[in-house]
Amino acid sequence: MRIGSMTRVVAAGMALAACAVCSVGQSSYSVVDHWEIGGTGGWDYLLADAAAHRLYVTHGASVDVVDTTTGKAVGAITGVKRTHGVALDGDGKFGYVSDGGSNVVVVFDRQTLATVATIAAGTNPDGILFEPKTKTVWAFNGSSKDVTVIDTASRKAVATIPLPGKPEFPQADGDGSVFVNIEDRNEIVRLDAVTKKATATWALPGCESPSGMAIDTAGRRLFSVCDGRKMAVTDAKSGKQVALVAIGDGPDAAGYDAKDGLAFSSNGEGTLTVVDTKHGYATETVKTVKGARTMTYDAVADRVYLSSAEYGATPAATAAVPHPRPAIVPGSFTIVVVGRK
Repeated sequence: MRIGSMTRVVAAGMALAACAVCSVGQSSYSVVDHWEIGGTGGWDYLLADAAAHRLYVTHGASVDVVDTTTGKAVGAITGVKRTHGVALDGDGKFGYVSDGGSNVVVVFDRQTLATVATIAAGTNPDGILFEPKTKTVWAFNGSSKDVTVIDTASRKAVATIPLPGKPEFPQADGDGSVFVNIEDRNEIVRLDAVTKKATATWALPGCESPSGMAIDTAGRRLFSVCDGRKMAVTDAKSGKQVALVAIGDGPDAAGYDAKDGLAFSSNGEGTLTVVDTKHGYATETVKTVKGARTMTYDAVADRVYLSSAEYGATPAATAAVPHPRPAIVPGSFTIVVVGRK
């Protein structure tokens, strides 16, 4: 890192320390509701369709669809093995699910939730997004460490782009650039949606195992949440680090509120970190639920939705599974709703 970049990071850290108890935004966030969804299995990404008042929640072998005005499930996308992420087209017609268990992307009708096509991807497609400039869907494959690019008109894969490591949580800027964290190399890769090629690789100093990423398209900033209680803020034009902000433990996902300039980190310890990016990166910590590591932000409702469940006993470690996870209590799957009163 150059000295100038380090100076900016240190300055941001000093501002954060000075404002450690500052209030974020006009009022504070808190948990305002819990929506009991039930069912079995684990979960991964959530995606809010603010205009349609819907929440898509990947949940084991299905995607639960929830009405955000009532908190009730209104349907599900089924016939999949192990869901990871959901992307939505720009026309309100179709959605796309990454099925890591079948190595495919499933296309569904957003009105009926019926599957209309299945497209082969790489190994274990995980993060997924719709790129509006080229009207393509990008499925980031965790095990084959590459990207499958799908033309939405023909519903065919048109490119496979290799990556230097395991991708996590992609974001698009709407102008033809796609960004993704590389978890096992502590990097960000920038890709060009038109040429379908990687155009830059940027290091993430002080950021171990970056997972969730959010984007500020107007301010050209990327927010990567990392192990070690850190959020790395990166200039999306130059790749230089802008700040390294303290967050909660065990983060997995991130979000951004463009109206108020707030970045969010959902943390497995049972907190949501709210970062005021307009005023020296001051933070607010919201108590949520232990295990609520994944989130999405609904800009219309000004709500953060997080997934969690109750946990039972942790199985004994074995040679095959040295770090077992605790069992999920069947029927306890819940959406935690955070907002400002």
